[in-house]
Amino acid sequence: LTADMKELKANPDRAAKGTVIEARLDKGRGPIATMLVQNGTLRTGDIIVAGTTVGRVRAMTDADGQKIEQAGPSVPVEITGLDDVPTGGDIFNAVSDERRTKVTLDNLFDQMKQGDMKELQIIVKADVQGSVEAVRQSLEKLGNEEVRVNVIHGGVGAISESDVMLASASNAIIVGFNVRPDPVAEENAKRDGVDLRLYRIIYDCIDEIESAMKGMLAPKFRELPLGKAECREVYKITNVGTVAGAHVTTGKITRVAQIRVVR
Repeated sequence: LTADMKELKANPDRAAKGTVIEARLDKGRGPIATMLVQNGTLRTGDIIVAGTTVGRVRAMTDADGQKIEQAGPSVPVEITGLDDVPTGGDIFNAVSDERRTKVTLDNLFDQMKQGDMKELQIIVKADVQGSVEAVRQSLEKLGNEEVRVNVIHGGVGAISESDVMLASASNAIIVGFNVRPDPVAEENAKRDGVDLRLYRIIYDCIDEIESAMKGMLAPKFRELPLGKAECREVYKITNVGTVAGAHVTTGKITRVAQIRVVR
């Protein structure tokens, strides 16, 4: 009745988008996910991103267990091919494996004006769960008539390789609060052109993204990493102060360089 009265419609001629209903790990077939296609058409062979999981649809069955090759809007399907088990309620998107222009805060306004950006995808990582939720709520209020801000994933801990993989596949920006990317994630972000934004104050992030959406992003000084070292021992010397014995793991450390200590 609701569908009939509201004349709800979906476009079958676009990339599939929908919701993960349930997922499980099968010993023989690997991760299996039950999904509801809400827009577009999902086809066997499509690459999809569901939460933090990525994969190619290997096989697809309908509600009767019959093998199908494609599923349109409002069709529930069970698929195999994901690299991990997604979470029920995760949004999934079918994406192209072709390299696309990655969205960054620097080019966001230009893409909005060209009509390429209808939704700004953001991944949030923070040191505590409370910060993740605060940032999610604040960012999703920034949307306007031209673009909607959508936090597709939020989590606690360092920015990982899977975060960068998700950002690359879904053309998203990664926002970090009091966390840093691990070495592999940092290298992959540079290679794939993923925009990594690190902050220590939530309002700085909100102001910067809001300014980018208005085309008024101010130039900003950024850290240029020269090297990294791991602290092995800390001791005090009279008339000198605290001394850190460290082992350089990448790059180099120079006498005039500044240091950021990250636990």
